[in-house]
Amino acid sequence: MEISATGRLEVRITPADVGKRVSVRRMGEPGSGPEKFTDTVGVLTSWDGGVLMITQRDGKSVRIPQSTLVAGKVVPAAPARRRGPAATYPELARVAARAWRPVESERLGEWELRAAVETPPGEEGPGPSAPGKRPAGRRAGFTRRANSVLPLGDPGRPLDAALDAVRRWYGERGLPAYVQTATGAEGTQELLCAELERRGWVREVTAELWTGALAPVADRAEGAGVVLSRTADEAWLARYRRKGVSEVALRVLGSGSPRSAEAGSGTDPSVWFASVPGAGAGEPPAAIGRCAVDGRWAGFAAVEVDPGRRRQGLATEVMAALARRALDEGASAAWLQVEADNEGGRALYRALGFTPHHAYHHYRAPEEPETSAGPGRS
Repeated sequence: MEISATGRLEVRITPADVGKRVSVRRMGEPGSGPEKFTDTVGVLTSWDGGVLMITQRDGKSVRIPQSTLVAGKVVPAAPARRRGPAATYPELARVAARAWRPVESERLGEWELRAAVETPPGEEGPGPSAPGKRPAGRRAGFTRRANSVLPLGDPGRPLDAALDAVRRWYGERGLPAYVQTATGAEGTQELLCAELERRGWVREVTAELWTGALAPVADRAEGAGVVLSRTADEAWLARYRRKGVSEVALRVLGSGSPRSAEAGSGTDPSVWFASVPGAGAGEPPAAIGRCAVDGRWAGFAAVEVDPGRRRQGLATEVMAALARRALDEGASAAWLQVEADNEGGRALYRALGFTPHHAYHHYRAPEEPETSAGPGRS
């Protein structure tokens, strides 16, 4: 907290500090006595009508009456990282997007609109309908990551006009409109989150992106019995948690997009699939994983273990084998995404040296028709 030369707490923030990261102390937490103090750290997203709104690292907004402030100051944009590789949010967002490519994408200024539509049986044509016309039948997208806007920069038009264009684009494809945002690191989008919430967009899913050094992952196990492949075969897909994987899903998992301007340019990630064979012939693998190598980064995903074989170190073996291959291809840093309720995964990743870098969120447009089938969780 900010303390004056006389030892008194001082409020040294004003409405001019909107958009900056601040630390404030307030009194009078609801349900507590007047002597109760509460500290809040986050990005000051608004200061209107005597009320401050602060977005915390996890994306939650805190409403603070100005009259309850006892201290406040501007703090550095993001805390210094003491462990793991240094990286900004925009760098990691682009790396993560390349590792999980949509089937179709379009630019809106510096925003990228992404779609991987899974067309229902009997519906003709894989592409979008005519502009302004919703396609017949229910449609779903393979994961929110491949079916959401990645807003890195200026959309080239006012926000309301950009969001209208987003809703039209996804509506033409029979999908709900999602915007992926992030909070809690250098270059994240707390102000955009606040603007979406003011317009009624609903935050449905929050997860975290973690980073760590790659070599320690490779050193944790021998990778014994792990088979690596360039493709996800039927056995690998039998263990993958998303049942009934479609051709669209296979294209996303393979990270290639024939419609992408970067396809074939040599900038595509190098994707590897790992599996530990099951105990018997014809059984699904005991464990699987996926890794996308992109420059200095190796991104881990789809690390899954047979429930009957958990706590045997198989996930560590899979990640170690993939890490060795990524090191051979020149990577030195690693990232992965994990949801808040995945306690087992979070414990494993901490043990391997990963730490949270930022939280990311998917905001859904309000008043979507019930006939739209939304994408999967992450």
